[in-house]
Amino acid sequence: MVRVTTTTPGVRLLPNAITVLALCAGLSAVQFALTKNYSMAIASIGIAAVLDSLDGRIARLLDATSKMGAELDSLSDGISFGVAPALVIYVWQAGADRIGWVASLIFAVCMILRLARFNTLLDDTEQPPYSSEFFVGVPAPAGGLLAMLPLVAWLQWGGGWWSSQWVVWAWTIAIAALLISRIPTLSLKTVKAPAKAIAPLLIGVALLAAAIIQFPLVALIVAMILYLAHIPYSVYRSRWLAAHPEAWTVPPRERRAIRRARSQRRLGLRPPLRRRVAGAAMRAVRLPRNGEYVRTPRGNAQNGDGQRRRSWRQIGLRRK
Repeated sequence: MVRVTTTTPGVRLLPNAITVLALCAGLSAVQFALTKNYSMAIASIGIAAVLDSLDGRIARLLDATSKMGAELDSLSDGISFGVAPALVIYVWQAGADRIGWVASLIFAVCMILRLARFNTLLDDTEQPPYSSEFFVGVPAPAGGLLAMLPLVAWLQWGGGWWSSQWVVWAWTIAIAALLISRIPTLSLKTVKAPAKAIAPLLIGVALLAAAIIQFPLVALIVAMILYLAHIPYSVYRSRWLAAHPEAWTVPPRERRAIRRARSQRRLGLRPPLRRRVAGAAMRAVRLPRNGEYVRTPRGNAQNGDGQRRRSWRQIGLRRK
């Protein structure tokens, strides 16, 4: 008997409710900035990023995806990671001139354009299989947090060159350019950890939680710098996969084997000679042509006719 399960309306409402909470958190960042509470403004955008990473996964897990949910998620991302960070930075730079407002507008518009392109790529069926492992450009949550890096540094170390208006606005425009660029960035949705790495990863999560609790601003700065540092590797990996179609559908272990083989050929290295055994192992191991290792007792080596072969030591002769 086939059992048919249907999703209840309350379960279908849960992912949309999380998206609305993310939208509220992003808008609350503007209110905190107006009251000069910049730490809570950054925390609000961070909470919106965490909620944004959960709503889609929960919707797929509960089979509660819908067209309305997708549109609501894009609208929430545009406000939480585009409009809110731009306004927070503009309010922080209280004496900003017209250039500051133009930079804020550029960032918000680039965020909206990035989300619109992301929605159109979802319906593109001509992309290669490995494209699901990468984002096109910097994703919205990462872009919203990266734009606030000068503000985080100002809260941690006070005023400096990083809090200069020209540096802040140049940084904002640079992150806006990364949002609409074609640079591939790694997607954590497709990263799979092997079973042996689960325990070290859990320890790493515990250390990360301790660092966030004790040094939240420093941990956020380090995380953003590491994210920017991974972009060159992401570009290299995307180009390597594009040039090696045989590695598109194989697991990571086989990809590493293909990469090592390619690097050996490029460097002109020869593979190890497995049919040659040196030293005392030559007398104890006989290598037939099929590649299987057959151990023979010492002193009982046989010739090709199956007869016992005596060494020169057993006969009593001296080798010249």
